[in-house]
This record gives sequence, C-alpha cells and structure tokens, in this order.
Amino acid sequence: MADGANRWPGLNTRDAGSLYRLALEKAPAGTRLHGVEGEGVSFREIAEAVGRHLDVPVRSITAEEAEAHFPFPLSMLAVIDNPTSNARTRQVLDWSPTHPCLLQDLEQGHYFAPPAS
Repeated sequence: MADGANRWPGLNTRDAGSLYRLALEKAPAGTRLHGVEGEGVSFREIAEAVGRHLDVPVRSITAEEAEAHFPFPLSMLAVIDNPTSNARTRQVLDWSPTHPCLLQDLEQGHYFAPPAS
C-alpha cells in the first residue's frame, strides 16, 4: 500500500519463547496459534521509527517502487497487509505478550546504536 497502512505482525522474542513453551505443554495437537502482539503494526510506523533513529527521511512508495527498492522476497512482504489475531492463542493458552511491542522495542534505540568496539 502506497500510504504505508499495510500491517506487519510482530512479537518480542521473549514472548515468542514463552509462547512456544506453553504451546508444547498445553496446546491440543493440531491447534493453530498466532504468536503476535496485536493485529499488526503499520509499515509506515515501522519506517518512521527507523528513519527517526537513523536520521534519514522516510517517504511512501508504490508497490512497483518497492519491487525496485527492496530485494526479493522483502519487496513482496513490504506491500502486503497481514492483520493477524492472537485471540485464539490467548484463549487456548491463557497467554498474552508482556514484553515491549515492536514499536516500543524500536524506540529503545538499541538496534541503532553503533557496535561496541
């Protein structure tokens, strides 16, 4: 979506770890679960957070421009809208994410810190 409203689901790795453990211990065989923090974060919000921390401008691009800008398969992922619900996962496992969500994690800035020498 050229306006950046398309959503990507996200989940903190620590929440993913606890979810995997619960799924192995408690989920009935064949249960489909979604380890996501919510229905998704807009690509625009992710790009704006990255741009803010790297001090680079951010602008919307069309799907065709995304194909030229991002390598395959990221170009395909950059344009899809993937709202994903964790309602069933919460219900089946009595689970909910407790660690910082994707945007909170990005705002902490540790992804953008220069490497220690």
